[in-house]
Amino acid sequence: MAVRQILIAAWLAAVSLSWIKTGVTHWPSEPAKSALSFAYWRDGGDNSIDQTVVIRNTNRESVVPVLAFTALDENGEPLPGVHVRTVFGSDDGRLVVPYGLGLDILRFSGAGEHRVYDVRVTVRRVAAAKSATGAHPLTVQELDGAGRTVSRFTRFDAVRVTNVNPYPVTARVAYLVYDRPADGETQQAVSVTPVGGLVVVPGGGSAVVKVTGAAATAVARYSGGPAVSVKAYDSQ
Repeated sequence: MAVRQILIAAWLAAVSLSWIKTGVTHWPSEPAKSALSFAYWRDGGDNSIDQTVVIRNTNRESVVPVLAFTALDENGEPLPGVHVRTVFGSDDGRLVVPYGLGLDILRFSGAGEHRVYDVRVTVRRVAAAKSATGAHPLTVQELDGAGRTVSRFTRFDAVRVTNVNPYPVTARVAYLVYDRPADGETQQAVSVTPVGGLVVVPGGGSAVVKVTGAAATAVARYSGGPAVSVKAYDSQ
């Protein structure tokens, strides 16, 4: 996963020079479904996230796709009893994918969920994004009630989202809880809770998102327990 993140960051830096300076993501043409392609990574490796899908977008603009996923076994055969959902919302129009590469995390449930080795992706529709995406990924830091940095494995009261891009980026934040898979099985997010709502993170700055409601309940329940992570992703 670490190598993959470096490759994604390098691609985005290389292909995005034209709009890094301006923050412009819209081009006159309509985005094409055929300009999207996908790669599924079942095993992320040590200390990395499993079950991710890389979305390559060769439209010369940021897009918002709505995707459908079919789970496949090790022979490439569909697993009809497996339901596929996403963490960042590429299946329901929440995820903004930049020109270059984007990423989502998949969740499987139902009969055969541990037999998934690949996925088939269908592009239901795609639209131009209404907001800029970051050439550089957003970062998060958990904070206590006094604004001090704390670990994501403890109870925290807020999340600081930092944007090093020189223009504003709109994003959402999610609190993920992972299972403890048996040997040979992939680890997946068994609980995904939104933290706050849509937030605009200023260019070269940060925004603080309070942990309230369902997010506060989830943090209280899972702190000091299973593997967790806090993720910010481009959205609208």
